Amino acid sequence: MSTVENLFSFIKKSPSPFHAVAEILDILKANDFTELSEGKAWDIHEGGKYFVKRNSSSVIAFVIPQNPSPENGFYLTASHSDSPVFKIKENPEISSAGVVVLNVEKYGGMLIQPWFDRPLSVAGRVIVRKNEKGSSSLRQVLVNIDRDLVMIPNLAIHMNREANEGRKIDVQNEIRPVLSLGENKKLLSLVAEEARLSESDIISHDLFLYNRSQPSLWGAENEFISAPKLDDLECACSTLQGFIAAVKNNSPCDTDFSEQPLPVYCVFDNEEVGSSSRQGADSTFLSDTLSRIAEKLDWSPEEYKIALSQSLMLSADNAHAIHPNYVSSADPVNRPKINGGIVIKFNAAQKYTSDALSSAVFKEVCKKAGVPFQIYTNNSNVPGGSTLGNISQNHVSIPCVDIGLAQWAMHSPYESAGVKDIDFMIRAVEEFYRGGIKAD
Repeated sequence: MSTVENLFSFIKKSPSPFHAVAEILDILKANDFTELSEGKAWDIHEGGKYFVKRNSSSVIAFVIPQNPSPENGFYLTASHSDSPVFKIKENPEISSAGVVVLNVEKYGGMLIQPWFDRPLSVAGRVIVRKNEKGSSSLRQVLVNIDRDLVMIPNLAIHMNREANEGRKIDVQNEIRPVLSLGENKKLLSLVAEEARLSESDIISHDLFLYNRSQPSLWGAENEFISAPKLDDLECACSTLQGFIAAVKNNSPCDTDFSEQPLPVYCVFDNEEVGSSSRQGADSTFLSDTLSRIAEKLDWSPEEYKIALSQSLMLSADNAHAIHPNYVSSADPVNRPKINGGIVIKFNAAQKYTSDALSSAVFKEVCKKAGVPFQIYTNNSNVPGGSTLGNISQNHVSIPCVDIGLAQWAMHSPYESAGVKDIDFMIRAVEEFYRGGIKAD
């Protein structure tokens, strides 16, 4: 149960992408990783463990093995820190019927109805003015109002007789969280109070609603988990645990360093809105980092290209489990089950990058780790979404396989998955980072 407890703790500490990355950084630092800055020269050496962040919502960590060789390439995992939520707009307070409600907008494609009648709060970051010795600068402060703060009440069935018959939700007018009966109450005053700041020092903010419901263990045999943001914090957490296990004490367990790929752990922001930000998978963050590593290792431009050709990425983003009440929505054959093992995802249109070669490598990894795997393909009448792998290929062209853990209610504020699958992912990722399986 320790893997479940670790995941639950991680999710509780991650009410926003900024908090999720802050928690990842704390875990990396506790395991002797050194922070690098994109704005300063890098000093890296063999056996060293490092990480670099961008926008405080994306992070890339890596370890330099002994005698790193371009012929061994990079082995990477990639997941994302964001989830579909409501973002709070600037000047958010609206007075309506003697009540203060907040003005919000959708972030990502979400199931909206489950957000009603649920305790919510606000988390994210604020940028504040920092005055020191007559000079002024800006700094970031993470904020989490750690109590039930707002709610979006449903309209009673008596006034909405068609509520159960399918009706489009008016996000602008119906999704307005109630903050206060006091018409002069301001959200930023609460944020400032929580962060022990002066409200006048807050210049701007990236604030989001988040679901206050606690992660839970359930089922006749406690075989299920439910929590906010399982997509994709479950993968971000489990791949991190596998990464750390593989590189602990600067040694990939029993693997000869001379044949060890250079292990890289990535978490990107903004996947749920297309990844086209400076910290998303469709940015230069990964290519900048890998090329900078190669430069510091004195690899030539040609050797860097050789390294990319010998690399492999696991794009780790959760997958759809077959739903017992909606069986016809699934593919007739490839139907992943919760607790059935790691899901390998395929799509003919290359929304998922898995192909025969990359998936074969990962299947062998699972076999060596003693971990089951299963296959996901879309119902051919239902278009699927894309994820990190195919988007990151725009900047770093390396072989990739899309994987994930099976779950229900994807993009709901409260999602469900399986207990066993967490451990399966950790074990497979640890084995993956050891290297030893190559495709000719």
